[in-house]
Amino acid sequence: MGYTSEELASSPEGADLGLGCGNPQAIAALRPGETVLDLGSGGGLDCFLAANQVGASGKVIGVDMTPQMVARARENALKGHFDNVEFRLGEIEHLPVADQSVDVILSNCVINLSTEKPRVFQEAFRVLKPGGRLAISDVVATAEIPAEIRQDPELFSACAAGAATVSELATHESRDFIREWAPGLRIEDYIASATIEARKGAA
Repeated sequence: MGYTSEELASSPEGADLGLGCGNPQAIAALRPGETVLDLGSGGGLDCFLAANQVGASGKVIGVDMTPQMVARARENALKGHFDNVEFRLGEIEHLPVADQSVDVILSNCVINLSTEKPRVFQEAFRVLKPGGRLAISDVVATAEIPAEIRQDPELFSACAAGAATVSELATHESRDFIREWAPGLRIEDYIASATIEARKGAA
């Protein structure tokens, strides 16, 4: 999914849950001293990779909506001695983060799970500092998704059924791993992995 073996080895065991569809910190151009926010941080993999890049003078905040996942990520941070990372319980539609306090937002295959995607981007805009950046890896719809796929709870929770249509951002290389999510349904004809970058205006 875009991670090097060195990146995976630098994170605590259990941080990589294998649930992403890309490597957002690879496109984020993180710098020492920056404050980074990860939406839907899971076991903490992208947070720990970001922490290595922003260094001791930087800070990384992971937000996840389940207490169990936040607890797991906090345990991973302790195991890996990541003092510049914290994990907060919250929803990406209602971020527990102050206005204009974040330099970079990362997200890996999470925004497609939201039924309020415009609200997610409104919150991202709110918490980003002027000039702040957004780096997202996610799945997008390349064609209208059939009802039997969109209404399947398992496929929705597997990041397939809730994808938004952004065909110009799709990468065709994702067809092989997406095909494995629902063998036989040809789901790779409807969704693809994409990387999305944006910057908040400085004014």
